[in-house]
Amino acid sequence: MQLSVIIVNYNVKYFLEHCLGAVIKAIENTEAEIFVVDNNSTDGSKDYFKNKFPQVQFIWNESNEGFSKANNKALQLATGKYVLFLNPDTLVAEDTFEKCISFITAHDDDVACGVKMIDGHGNFLKESKRGLPLPMPAFYRLFGLSLLFPRSKIFSRYHLGYLDENLNHEVDVLAGAFMMIPKKILDKTGAFDESFFMYGEDIDLSYRIRQAGFKNFYLAETCIIHFKGESTGKQGLKYVKMFYRAMSIFAKKNYGTAKAGMYNIIIQLAIFIRAGLAALARLIKWPFRIFSNFKQQKPEQITAICNSTENTALSLYLENTGSFTINYIDPDTINDTQGLAEIFIGKKRITQSVILCESLSFKKIIQLLPTIPAKTTIKFFNGNSLLSNAKK
Repeated sequence: MQLSVIIVNYNVKYFLEHCLGAVIKAIENTEAEIFVVDNNSTDGSKDYFKNKFPQVQFIWNESNEGFSKANNKALQLATGKYVLFLNPDTLVAEDTFEKCISFITAHDDDVACGVKMIDGHGNFLKESKRGLPLPMPAFYRLFGLSLLFPRSKIFSRYHLGYLDENLNHEVDVLAGAFMMIPKKILDKTGAFDESFFMYGEDIDLSYRIRQAGFKNFYLAETCIIHFKGESTGKQGLKYVKMFYRAMSIFAKKNYGTAKAGMYNIIIQLAIFIRAGLAALARLIKWPFRIFSNFKQQKPEQITAICNSTENTALSLYLENTGSFTINYIDPDTINDTQGLAEIFIGKKRITQSVILCESLSFKKIIQLLPTIPAKTTIKFFNGNSLLSNAKK
């Protein structure tokens, strides 16, 4: 077996369905196995996948065991030469796995790699490449100095903002949303540390990979979509607490109690600041929310990129969802990146929503996202479900 793909699911069945569809296309030329570990989802995931994806090995936990433990459970069964830890709220391109394996093979299987990631609107995700979470970089990130000086080697050390996102780089930390690691490296470093329930486990494993004499690389040659936050929840106060406590565990484990104490101070500052900003945001948005209730709802203008079969399925799916006008575009008319851009930039179509169907390759979808205009809702349709993002 060349590749073992491991995905941990928790209450994101529709995202997982799209993810598996992309993964199955990506392994067409690769001898691979797919594991999905479900952490006792309450959204009906078990019944939903009962008769779907027979090529996938599902493991149904009876409780939420956390990200690390769930991944490790599948890792014990994996037989691949390479192991990919993948989030369920991702879409990979058809050639992503082949490019990653080629890159690792060219380095004698002595490297692990992550990839360039964009969100569901085509925006680059800075966590695609990261430095170690030392207290000062974490401090700079928390207080916005990394935003003020995004290219600084001092203030942007956490997200390595001074490194070109379109070039390959050796990095300290790989993102847990996509980590491809040779099995021989995992045999030496061990699996995820199960003291991390969620967040921080990818940093800890990345650190151990480097400590064992191997390297981590950010691979810009391929790109995936990561619908950030769907599999872990939105980034509110709960996220801040969990993230910085995970950093505290990492610091205590690897740097000693002094740096862990600094993280605890950062945690309290983060909670205080985020709580204040959240309250201020609610106060500012309140009058606008009232005003929006009086706005007249207009028919939705939809641009759908799909074939004739999907046209019918999509129309039936949307039949009872409200007033709308659909402009269909045949994906066969889209031949290259320039053609994708012309749809929205050259022709300047007026649209409120864009629906991307699976007849358009995932690689083309990834190329298309950055060209979609602002104030546009982006949706993904696979014939069974419709993923909808907030406005771009």
